[in-house]
Amino acid sequence: MDELELLKQKIRQFIIDRDWDQFHNPKDIALSLTLEAAEVLEHFQWKKPEEVEAYLAAHREEFGEEVADVLIYLIQLADKAGVDLLQAANDKIGKNEAKYPIDKSKGKATKYNKL
Repeated sequence: MDELELLKQKIRQFIIDRDWDQFHNPKDIALSLTLEAAEVLEHFQWKKPEEVEAYLAAHREEFGEEVADVLIYLIQLADKAGVDLLQAANDKIGKNEAKYPIDKSKGKATKYNKL
């Protein structure tokens, strides 16, 4: 069993042990994922680009907890929806490689339909 599968099982068990599955439907998990992602953004709010690296170094544990919350909800959402997260990510990278060929996109932040 790979590490992602082990983490998924640990998340499932955490929820089962607390009888929270009744609250963890795809809609509410998606809402929670978005709220946690907003908490990640709070760490960058009002900071100049040159301030971010020092801030993250000084707040690595707190920031890590927020990105971990996002990861946990993302794994849980994919699990509830029956999506193989690793396969979906690999498939998406393949699609992005086709949409953003290196010779047209290297060093550019241009959207694929404008290349």
